Amino acid sequence: MLLGSISAAAQQLPPPADSSTAGTAQGDVSVTIYTNDVALVQDIRPLNLASGRVQQNFPDVSAAIRPETVSLTVPDAAIVEQNFDYDLLSPSSLMEKAVGETITLVRTNPATGAETRDRAKVLAVNGGVVIEVNGHVEVLRDDGLPVRAVFDRVPDALRARPTLSVTLTSTRGGTRPATLSYLSRGLGWSADYVALFDDKSGTVDIQGWVTLKNSSGTTFANAKTLLVAGEVGSADDDGSGGYAPRPRRRTTTRPGTESAAREQLGDFYLYPLADRTTIADKQTKQVSFLDAKGVAAGAGYRFENGWLGSSDEPRSAQSVLRFSNSGAAGLGDALPAGVVRVYVRDARGQPQFTGENRIEHTPQGSTIALPTGDAFDVKVQPVTVSRTRQGDSRWRTAMQYKLTNARARPVTVELIQGGLDWNDVRVVEDSAKGERRTAGTLAWQVSVPANGSTTVTATFDTRY
Repeated sequence: MLLGSISAAAQQLPPPADSSTAGTAQGDVSVTIYTNDVALVQDIRPLNLASGRVQQNFPDVSAAIRPETVSLTVPDAAIVEQNFDYDLLSPSSLMEKAVGETITLVRTNPATGAETRDRAKVLAVNGGVVIEVNGHVEVLRDDGLPVRAVFDRVPDALRARPTLSVTLTSTRGGTRPATLSYLSRGLGWSADYVALFDDKSGTVDIQGWVTLKNSSGTTFANAKTLLVAGEVGSADDDGSGGYAPRPRRRTTTRPGTESAAREQLGDFYLYPLADRTTIADKQTKQVSFLDAKGVAAGAGYRFENGWLGSSDEPRSAQSVLRFSNSGAAGLGDALPAGVVRVYVRDARGQPQFTGENRIEHTPQGSTIALPTGDAFDVKVQPVTVSRTRQGDSRWRTAMQYKLTNARARPVTVELIQGGLDWNDVRVVEDSAKGERRTAGTLAWQVSVPANGSTTVTATFDTRY
């Protein structure tokens, strides 16, 4: 389709009706960005309005605006009608709007440089441009030959920038501030964390970054930016969601009960950027929001076995980084959902990446167990030793878990037996005292000697 090589001879055309000077037509902009593809834009612009019924254009609104959410407040003026014009001026849209119209084709002879001009009627733009010229029908080909299309005018329906058009009735003339607010898609943010763990000191340094992404089709210049951690409700969400299985290495959190010293909006935490910033279209921007040194932390291992899970071969335990975001631990802040990437210094002192995982929105004072990968030297082999029927609907199940450690120092493994929540379970006996963490899990803290092994046994009386 010969659209990329076709250009409008703009110097021969009158400017579009909403053309503005270089830069942005936005005023004092504030952007509140949520984490589920919704943002609130508030834009205060000075308007010089005449008295009576007037039409006012607002260019440089978001191309992903939700027009039904627009609110405009203008002193001594009322809104009669509003329209959002999002059909933007481009070579392809200009040609599509010219169907049925006559344009001028300018062809250049590559050998001589001589130009020829022909008037042509645009018949169709369907996978290519079909024109009628000099009494015959021709398809413009994208074959590299010098050709350009000259249009007599820019169609009224096309705008150089996303534009909101509003009809107002003004009771007086003069300049006054207009407050425009609307919801938009295409703006989002997420949190990313870099954690440098020091096993010798038992501490971790955590730096938090806010990652802003703008795909709204519009740049927001010098904007006051506020980030909201939490999922706000949407009328477009029917609540069904759909089932998505959790990853095997899921982060577990014991929720905290400390109040963070951070502004809240209802049940959401606010993370304002310290300075105004320009959020350019098609840009990803990172801003630091957390820098905590020497947070108490420890490395460990975890292995979770499903109900009646049995393995012919030993399986790797998960490597887990444990830390707390409590004030006493040295972090002291609520953590928005995001990905934590963990680094450990090697023997040469160089930080090396050892794994990553996701945390959910985490209140202050929580204890976080972050799996970062599968352990090389620490293995667990679960075996279902026996299953004996005790009655019409009761079974007695004997389990054995063999833990091995090839490291030169002892380790502690959090051994978890899952799948107990629907089985009406009684623990008949276990070789080590387990803790019922939830209705569905029983956990043991198992010490495994250096270059050695140990075995845990448990017998369950269950419904099935």
